[in-house]
Amino acid sequence: MTCFTDGIRVLGPARWRCLDGMISVFWDAEGHAGATGYYLSPDPRIVIFFNDVSSHITMSNNGSNASAGYRPMKRAIYVPAGVPLWTSFTSFHRFSHIDIHLHRDRMLKYLTPSVGASVAMSALRRPVEIQDADAIETLAGLLVAQLSTTSKNAVFAESLVGSIVAGLLDTSSQVDDQTNARLTQAQLNKLVSVVNRRADHKMTVGEMAETVGLSESWFANVFKQTTGKTPLQWQLGKRIGVAQTMLAESDLSVAAIAAQLGFSDQAHLTKTFRQVAGETPAAWRRMHRDP
Repeated sequence: MTCFTDGIRVLGPARWRCLDGMISVFWDAEGHAGATGYYLSPDPRIVIFFNDVSSHITMSNNGSNASAGYRPMKRAIYVPAGVPLWTSFTSFHRFSHIDIHLHRDRMLKYLTPSVGASVAMSALRRPVEIQDADAIETLAGLLVAQLSTTSKNAVFAESLVGSIVAGLLDTSSQVDDQTNARLTQAQLNKLVSVVNRRADHKMTVGEMAETVGLSESWFANVFKQTTGKTPLQWQLGKRIGVAQTMLAESDLSVAAIAAQLGFSDQAHLTKTFRQVAGETPAAWRRMHRDP
């Protein structure tokens, strides 16, 4: 898990326990006004607070600035794998919470027998935020008691996690609502700036995601929702746009332009140019060059 915090202090050692396909960690901590955190896990994650933090901590999945959809942190949240989480403290607050990191297959094992594979898979992709979490908090409290003792078999702790998963995740059959997420304008501007600085205008999806601080899977999803194109389609369109400018404003050959923009050869650029612009580079140059 990737985690960066500033202004958050842990009070005492963490209590943790590894179980089958999961790890549970209990923390006591405090954060000062202006404290921030960034969290990104490759596995699904559940966070349950044992006191109300909604008036002290805000959260966002879209960015690290105040305009990026920050909202009050809830008592219990489920964060799907690869979904980034930013937090910000509006005032000093001491809190305790348990983090439960689970393997995807372990969660499916909990849910599939009751709701079916399709609904279970959809539930794993949907973030959940609950403020009224008394029942889940009770289960979490029982789980915390199992973190520092082995008086009961691990099956007991695992069953508590299973009950938390079943009680927290959204297992309705509705369409996944995660697609409402969007990139911020600041993130798009940063991405355009970095792509434009690259001599060959080529970046992998992973590099593009890292540029704006998102996981690759989450970035690919929200990018498509924001622009209507996949990251590679968008990037290809920008490269062809640069090629059009070079065709119109320079005397470089098509082969030289292809080399500068990272295409394998002139034929590669010509084929791609035709797919995007509807005509060959040579034909486009003839139509758009000043006489």
